[in-house]
Amino acid sequence: MKTIFKLFSVISFSVVLVSCASDTFDSGLYSNWEGGSEQESTEKYKDYEENPFFSVSEHPVSTFSVDADGGAYANMRRFMHLGQTPPKAAVRIEEFINYFTFDYANPTNNENVALNSELAVCPWNAEHHLMRVGMKGKSISENEMPNSNFVFLIDVSGSMSSPDKLEVLKAGFKLMTDQLRDNDKVAIVTYAGAAAVLLQSTNGDEKSKIKKAIDQLGAGGSTAGAQGLITAYEIAQKNFIKNGNNRIIIGSDGDFNVGPSSTEELIELIEEKRELGVYITVLGVGTGNLNDNMMEQIANNGNGNYEYIDSADELVKVFINEKSKFYTVAKDSKIQITFNPDKVASYRLIGYENRSLNNEDFVNDSTDAGEIGAGQTITALYEVVLTTNLSAGPYAQFDFRYKKPGESASRLLQHSINSSPKQMAQASENMRFAASLTAFGLIMKQSAHKGTADKQMVLNLGATAKTFDPNGYRSQFIDIVNKWKPD
Repeated sequence: MKTIFKLFSVISFSVVLVSCASDTFDSGLYSNWEGGSEQESTEKYKDYEENPFFSVSEHPVSTFSVDADGGAYANMRRFMHLGQTPPKAAVRIEEFINYFTFDYANPTNNENVALNSELAVCPWNAEHHLMRVGMKGKSISENEMPNSNFVFLIDVSGSMSSPDKLEVLKAGFKLMTDQLRDNDKVAIVTYAGAAAVLLQSTNGDEKSKIKKAIDQLGAGGSTAGAQGLITAYEIAQKNFIKNGNNRIIIGSDGDFNVGPSSTEELIELIEEKRELGVYITVLGVGTGNLNDNMMEQIANNGNGNYEYIDSADELVKVFINEKSKFYTVAKDSKIQITFNPDKVASYRLIGYENRSLNNEDFVNDSTDAGEIGAGQTITALYEVVLTTNLSAGPYAQFDFRYKKPGESASRLLQHSINSSPKQMAQASENMRFAASLTAFGLIMKQSAHKGTADKQMVLNLGATAKTFDPNGYRSQFIDIVNKWKPD
């Protein structure tokens, strides 16, 4: 009965969240995102130019960091539920794809990551092909997970007072508290005009004490986010578990305004801290003044990931259904694709615009890159133009470097991309669903490369790729597209 009541409370909360957000938003608030002069909305996004096509004869190597975030997808869903199209700068196609789990094989041979690939005809440009590269982090069973040292870092400034912000976080952190094991530890740090330690590190078997502290949270004052981060790292270090899972989970709208508050200043702070062995998860909430760019960059530069909480369902996804992502199995994960000029004439990496690396960074173990959680899948798509050469040989070499947690030297995995291209209808569900999400993202981004992509194409690709659908998230995507009314 307690479980049923808890789930009923969460589901009921989603209704409150949507209705509250509907009162806050107006379709005329977004002209500043398109470069206009009106400033009614203070939501902040950074528009990255789309990756162009490169000639393989001139630029045969493509290098980038993995991106394990899903924030842009959930943020898009928030706009769609309000009958609005997200601003182009808010659309990061890699996060649309990596919001979802794909049906990839688990790693073997004592590795923490497995690689796979596939080629198929591009649905929005029949003269091109799509090359999918996939990665999967090692799954860890509940009883094998290391003990955790969590610090909940919670923004309680005045901007967090609306029901779609602090109340969302309180509900989520209480859900997470229910998932704690007895030997896990949690501390709670808050920040408004200054940082404060609300709860010293407390064992997971004291759930009522932790929840009581969460219930005390109230919003008011300015936002000293940098000081909150410094305090959270101090607490995490003080309670550090060797060979354990040490992680700060920050919840905020990103509206920092006291002390170091620019994205650049906070990145510099995070870069100083990321070698401590403490990971970070950034949870964005709210509407109207969301600083999406800052929070995504804090995650990218701080050995972490970024998620946006738009509903009670998303709380369940992040804190319950996919809680294994809080356990990093691969850090500083980098991808390098070397195309064969005999088989590939040109290529374009779709998305990952702010994750690009120099080719020499691939072998430099001091270069920061992305993290992969336990059981998490990462997918990237290239749009490629093949040559007419039918000779034998791979289309590309897929090299991947990562470090196991606690190790400083990277490990190299290699995979030859040599499977014969298929028609999209004969491709795997992994390819079809990734192509569906990508087509949708290209339309949302008003991409110059969207070709013939339209709503029906998104539906045709996605609706036939739902056999593997943990927790029904693929079906939810199709529901969103069905209700979508393109401009």
